[in-house]
Amino acid sequence: MRDQQHNGLSSTEYFNWSTPTEKAFLQNEVARLKELYRYQVLDTPTDSKLDELTLLAAEICQAPIALISFVDCDRQWFKSNIGLTLSQTPRHIAFCDQTIQQSDVFVVPNTLEDERFSNNPLVTEHPQIRFYAGVPLITPAGFALGTLCVLDYVPRQLSQQQLRALKTLSHQVMTQLELGRGTVEFRQVTTKLHQLQQQFVERESLSQHESILLNLANQIRHSLDLDTILQTSVNEIRNLLQVDRCLFLWSLPSGGQSHLTVTHEAKLAELPSLIDKLPDEYSLLLTHTIANLKILQIDDVRVAPHLASTTQTLLSDLGIRSVLVLPLRTYSGQFGAIVCSQRDNARVWTESEVKLLRAVTDQLAIALDQAELFAQTRSTALAAQTQAQYLTDALQRLQQTQAQLVQHEKMSSLGQLVAGVAHEINNPVNFISGNINYASDYIRDILELLKLYQHYYPEPCPEIQDKADAIDLEFITDDLPKLLSSMKVGVERIYQIVRSLRNFSRLDEADMKPVNIHEGIDSTLLILRNRLKTNSLGQSLQVIKQYGELPLVECYAGQLNQVFMNILSNAIDALDEVTDAPTITISTELMSCAVTESLDQDLMCRVPVPHAVIRIRDNGMGMLEEVQQKLFNPFFTTKPVGKGTGLGLSISYQIVVEKHKGLLKCTSQVGQGTEFWIQIPVEPLPASVEQGL
Repeated sequence: MRDQQHNGLSSTEYFNWSTPTEKAFLQNEVARLKELYRYQVLDTPTDSKLDELTLLAAEICQAPIALISFVDCDRQWFKSNIGLTLSQTPRHIAFCDQTIQQSDVFVVPNTLEDERFSNNPLVTEHPQIRFYAGVPLITPAGFALGTLCVLDYVPRQLSQQQLRALKTLSHQVMTQLELGRGTVEFRQVTTKLHQLQQQFVERESLSQHESILLNLANQIRHSLDLDTILQTSVNEIRNLLQVDRCLFLWSLPSGGQSHLTVTHEAKLAELPSLIDKLPDEYSLLLTHTIANLKILQIDDVRVAPHLASTTQTLLSDLGIRSVLVLPLRTYSGQFGAIVCSQRDNARVWTESEVKLLRAVTDQLAIALDQAELFAQTRSTALAAQTQAQYLTDALQRLQQTQAQLVQHEKMSSLGQLVAGVAHEINNPVNFISGNINYASDYIRDILELLKLYQHYYPEPCPEIQDKADAIDLEFITDDLPKLLSSMKVGVERIYQIVRSLRNFSRLDEADMKPVNIHEGIDSTLLILRNRLKTNSLGQSLQVIKQYGELPLVECYAGQLNQVFMNILSNAIDALDEVTDAPTITISTELMSCAVTESLDQDLMCRVPVPHAVIRIRDNGMGMLEEVQQKLFNPFFTTKPVGKGTGLGLSISYQIVVEKHKGLLKCTSQVGQGTEFWIQIPVEPLPASVEQGL
């Protein structure tokens, strides 16, 4: 079964977003799923009204298959199904996954001729779909929950009248969904609340306690925080019924049995707390009551016929003379109970009190379900958002790593090219250099011989004299030694260029080695020599070198040259439109910087360490503060599209700070130019040292 495509992404890459458009799609998908869950339609029984609309769609379109489906995060689930035995399909092969991305009817006249679906298992295997037409079910908020669609086993088309009818039916489906919106718990709450209200309307008189208790039921029903619901319940019930103690407890499974835990309590100050301290005998009595979901009503424990004498004594010792237990069971299957008790006097629990408290426990169970459902929905949304953020961060790290590898490969290729060019230049230069000395000796001998001829034969024949005059023999004999001397100077200059090129490439220095920093800077300037002539306005660029006394610095020479290349290139770009003496100033100095060294587990010591400092300054336009703060961020650039990747300074920062444990910073003011400060230790710092820069 092939990997179905989603917007050009395979299902295995479905959440590996790499563009702002795809990130926006993910955010919209999280919101869409949240909206879908609010309708509470997934995995629910069939709805006759929706089935009627589905059947009507099949009849109007004369299609053997019609569906109302909802697209979950990883599946397509059929709420209403005419003509198909499946109840759901994986999302990545669902036709409807394409439909929910549309705003109008989505039609596939012949699936075999559509490259998006020709290899789909629903086409190549059972049920061998050949035709599809679907309309997205769009909420008032603009989210597509699923589709109303029709399918056929043969290729075909729909008339415009059928398409309009299909769209109209999709609006009717959404109308039914809106009418049925809300969870089963909310419908139960509405029903029970209506019943209670009807009962109270029918009664001519309504006691104050009953009215307040009904308000309490409404309050707890509208809360979404579990602790707030339970604590409000026990506090208000105790105050309204004027009981000495009201508590809520959960019946939790433990080792095949039930264990009771009191979680919330409201009581008189002098009574002992029963939170997490419920006696075993009392617990057994309550466990049996809760398991059977039976109301336990004891007006006076001293005369209750079904209580053992030991239980009567225990309850009396706990300050319980009368007790009323109302069990509850949540929709998710959890058991709990509200327990009210009196301490000193017997209390006759009236029928109205029991009835109203029963209604409150029903409301409480629904409110607990509502809170649990809300927590689950929020957890799902949070998980999706967390996953999205994780994928975004992972994607950014991957992009940064890939870009760094590309940049490293480019610099490596440049180094190889420079080394190759230097090698190729060196061979003919060696040949020229080796032969210039011989040529100098030969010419010197010839000139000496010529002088002897002129001395002993001062009167040459006319033909020789004419030739001498024609070639200006006197000038040649005077200028030829100077010409040879200039050639030697030129060869020596070529030698210097070759050495500089080799010094820049540093292909044989992958490890840290002591190097001359000034040679690295000079080599970089040589590579950039062509760009250093003039800017775009024709102004000559000037480079001022203010080198101090630096020892050999142990570093990764090739990588450090890459830093010089990045910063000097940026400086040249910054001077592109400077009209008044565009200048780059490079200065170096040796500086002592204090670092913190760990001598043992507890003792830390501040020691001075020599550092090489290289400052590169331009007199360009400078930068704003907000630009400086983002300068070393990956992919940040102020250059036009196509001129900068935003990686040069980020990679330079890693080379200086992470590889060399140094410091790279930038200071700039608008209109005042920019200066980059590079600071690295002369010798590598041990792992136990922290820089105090």
